[in-house]
Amino acid sequence: MEKYTLIVTEKPDAAQRIAEALDFNSQPKRIEENNVPYFHARRDKPLVIVPALGHLYTVVQEGGRRNYYPVFNFKWAPRYVAEKSATHIKTWIDVISKLADDADTFIDACDYDIEGALIGYTLLKYACGNKENIATRMKYSTLTKTELEKSFIEQMPHLDFGMIEAGRARHEVDWLYGINISRALTIAAKRFSGRYATLSTGRVQGPTLRFLVARERSIKTFVPTPYWSILAEVEIQGAKYLVDYEKKIITRKADADAVVAACLRKTGTIEKVEEKTFQIAPPTPFDLGSLESEAYYLFGYTPRRTNDIAEHLYLEALISYPRTSSQKLPPTINYKAILNGLSREPPYNESASELLRQEPLRPREGIKEDPAHPAIYPTGNRPKRKLDVAERRVWDLIARRFMAVFGEPAVKQSIKATIKVNGHHFYLQGRRTLKEGWMKHYKPYMRTEEILLPPIKQGETVQLTRIAREDKFTKPLPRYNPSSLLKRMEREGIGTKATRADIIETLYKRRYITGESIEVTDLGFTVIEVLHQYAQPVISVKLTRDLEEKMERIQNNKEKREKILEATVNRLRPVLNELKKQETTIGETLSNALKRARMQERTIGECPNCYTGKLMILFSRRTRKRFIGCTNYFTKTCKTSFPLPQQGIVKPTGRMCRSCGWPLLFVHLHGRRPWNLCFNPACPKKEERRKLLEMRGLQQRSSNTTIQ
Repeated sequence: MEKYTLIVTEKPDAAQRIAEALDFNSQPKRIEENNVPYFHARRDKPLVIVPALGHLYTVVQEGGRRNYYPVFNFKWAPRYVAEKSATHIKTWIDVISKLADDADTFIDACDYDIEGALIGYTLLKYACGNKENIATRMKYSTLTKTELEKSFIEQMPHLDFGMIEAGRARHEVDWLYGINISRALTIAAKRFSGRYATLSTGRVQGPTLRFLVARERSIKTFVPTPYWSILAEVEIQGAKYLVDYEKKIITRKADADAVVAACLRKTGTIEKVEEKTFQIAPPTPFDLGSLESEAYYLFGYTPRRTNDIAEHLYLEALISYPRTSSQKLPPTINYKAILNGLSREPPYNESASELLRQEPLRPREGIKEDPAHPAIYPTGNRPKRKLDVAERRVWDLIARRFMAVFGEPAVKQSIKATIKVNGHHFYLQGRRTLKEGWMKHYKPYMRTEEILLPPIKQGETVQLTRIAREDKFTKPLPRYNPSSLLKRMEREGIGTKATRADIIETLYKRRYITGESIEVTDLGFTVIEVLHQYAQPVISVKLTRDLEEKMERIQNNKEKREKILEATVNRLRPVLNELKKQETTIGETLSNALKRARMQERTIGECPNCYTGKLMILFSRRTRKRFIGCTNYFTKTCKTSFPLPQQGIVKPTGRMCRSCGWPLLFVHLHGRRPWNLCFNPACPKKEERRKLLEMRGLQQRSSNTTIQ
């Protein structure tokens, strides 16, 4: 058989894009072997392009018992060795190994970042038989035909081993932390209670949960203090405007009352009018963190969801590689070509055409750089299929942000009038946009409030039409939401652009936190208390940040991976010895917290019939089916019960039905969108829905009737 070049990629969609870009006729042959797809492309020399499924290899324990710690011996092995659900990975690796046997040259075309570098390295080393030292590297930021062809022609002569070593170190250090501390917590709880429950923490997870616990404690212990403010309104030329009193906070009620008494039904004089004109610079391009924050603010998408959507758009060659920390857009991406592409889409035609007439085209850039990839930008390609609502929104956001960074500064004017009323000063504020500049390109995501004032001048008199005292209390800092927590992680330098969203999802999955406005559960508090008392280094922000910096030094060939691993083991050993000594105490503490957590997840609320029991999610002793029942059900003093779906996740939401006031349940069945369920059979909303369905049925039957 003729020898060929084997190109390994990270995912099937990327393999297809690369095959289509490199085939002379853009029509590669798709082959499927044991459900593993790969592609034959025709070029001067035949190409075979085969994908992975993300990480096919992972860190596993080398020998020894599974229910034991500390454990410091590890090796890299196929994922199916570590994960029971990953049996398909064996087939995938077997196909890649078979294809490698008939190849004489190898190219790594995985995503150009730490995770992609590691995926390509492990494939070439383990699946392809130690080809990591002879392979070349394709580097690209978009999956467009032009860039993929360029990266194929201008291949890097070897893999980026600094990036690979940093990736190996990160996975190995995270494994050492995660496997040991998580086992210590899980084993302690199981040995005390006899029940198994996964309790995890890690190098980044611990400090992140610590942020949340600290904020939750400050909220729960916050003592509100009273203060007062002044609400006032003036009339100018027949229109009424709110004005600000000179003191935002008044600490004594008597002082606030004195202001109201002094100014009530009084006329004021405009002492001074200040006008200021100022510019607002265009925004900087999106890096992954700012895209996740903006999508959460505008659409309510969690960072993880935005990350996944952006990955889909990248694989369809609609945007550049999203896992970047750069705020730079180099000229090499060809600004004009992208704008020309966008101009073919009706929503962007006007903005793109206007920018194309602008000379020179110069983006406003931020200070953050990423040596691997530029900021996120649209490729200018048109979608080949109809995007769903979420995909369209994120693509639109990226396209409009790209155009906005090339726009001119916006010009705004602010007006501040000082009004004196019986010795007290009030301020009337106005603002308006004089020149939209970049803002017109970023619509509808620019939200600016215009307060237009009539012509006013110094010495003019105005009537104070309303004044009142407002009683207020100080408030604690707000709870974190997924977006603000992600920003805090980024600011503290823990985690990476690719892992932060996953860490937040893990905290939800482990039941340490709940809600969009993140509230720490009793279990989350207990885990941090245990770690704080017996394993403080594990939740140290400084330690985690220092390790991140050392990873960067490894990537830049300024630090050895082995040295970091040795230091990690030396730091963990005394911590794990202490956890082992206190195992019984820790086990009791965690078991009690888990018991409370299980009860909280099943408790719905007060029984609406007997009022002495609680409605809970229960299981029939005879059929083992779940249902909602009163806690007095099994003592036969209350027969209240309601049916439940037997599949999927069902848990209380903590919220009430707006129609009937009964508790709502969160229901998520596999393959369906989750929804909130009101289980009250007499809920007015259900009756309305029933009548609506009946009406639709009558209309359908009527439309199907043939007139004789």
